[in-house]
Amino acid sequence: MKRVTILGSTGSIGENSLDVASRLPESFTVSYLATHSKVETLFAQAEKFRPHAVAIVQVPDAEGWRARFKKLGVEFLTGLAGVEELAAREDVDVVVNAIVGAAGLRPTLAALKRGKTVALANKETLVTAGELVTATARKHGAKIIPIDSEHSALWQCLEGENPETVETIILTASGGPFRNRSHDEMEKATVAEALQHPNWSMGRKITIDSATLMNKGLEVIEACWLFNVRLAKIRVLVHPQSIIHSMVEFVDGSIKAQMGTPDMRVPIQYALSYPQRLLNDLPRLDFSRWSTLTFQEPDLEKFKCLRLAYQAIDEGGTAPTVLNAANEVAVHAFLDERLMFGDIPRMVDRALQRHENHQAADLENVVAADRWAREFVGEQLRRM
Repeated sequence: MKRVTILGSTGSIGENSLDVASRLPESFTVSYLATHSKVETLFAQAEKFRPHAVAIVQVPDAEGWRARFKKLGVEFLTGLAGVEELAAREDVDVVVNAIVGAAGLRPTLAALKRGKTVALANKETLVTAGELVTATARKHGAKIIPIDSEHSALWQCLEGENPETVETIILTASGGPFRNRSHDEMEKATVAEALQHPNWSMGRKITIDSATLMNKGLEVIEACWLFNVRLAKIRVLVHPQSIIHSMVEFVDGSIKAQMGTPDMRVPIQYALSYPQRLLNDLPRLDFSRWSTLTFQEPDLEKFKCLRLAYQAIDEGGTAPTVLNAANEVAVHAFLDERLMFGDIPRMVDRALQRHENHQAADLENVVAADRWAREFVGEQLRRM
């Protein structure tokens, strides 16, 4: 029986993680839950799973809710400090970090410092502070297991292999809703259009990132840190069917691919059960339905965000931190209809050009770069 903490429990990954736990009650028990502000959903989850404690960053009438949770026998914590405290509690085996955005960094570090296994869905943790996070994991004997379908695929393909025999890591991308749209059409895309992902059901922010291919750019940066590989060894291929989740090519020309239906519960379950594989009743891949699997190179002129991510990891230091923070602000401005879709990469590019790069080995530099990028893009938005 593994004891599990889920940070970001009310989001898409969090709810899928709870679904996995509910399907395998003999294997997993939910010890702690945390969310940003969806207190009604959090309460319903607590009623069902009865964790020891919950944490919420923002909540109206905190004392009223504290009393309600107390009746369930559930401790109630508030603020970012509460989330970090739950991430670091000793009586858990796996911490799922499904928090959206750079806010996931500190809870990840808190868990790693206690030597915990972190099942990581929050890619911004490694994008903004990959050097610091991986060094912290090594120092405290902690393990990071990816939940993203692409990185889970790579993790599985690399299991038992000699890293020196890896020639190329191949990350697949669906291409999002605008794969077949022209550059001009993308420039004027609406929020509703950008949220229509063809294959995956995800949160709003990550769905927009998939539409710009920034999500894939963040995954490239994440892969560099997760698997200790240089950018030159990573390739992105657009694979519209999302059946092959990623591949690894070895020096002898052999290629391993991890395949399956586009269902996030599969990589979540593997991250929770690792190194075991557990039987489940999730839908299986029916090859007879897929007579054709196609691949193509991404268009870096049309999907400028992917090119900017390459640029940021190549520059190193705090450039990826600035890339991520500027993108977060720009995406939320687009979702609020204060920015056009085509302006997202332009905002990020502007921030990358203006930032002063620093070492990213310590938290202070990372936090300062993140703050600067958010303020910079915020100021640009006010001038529009």
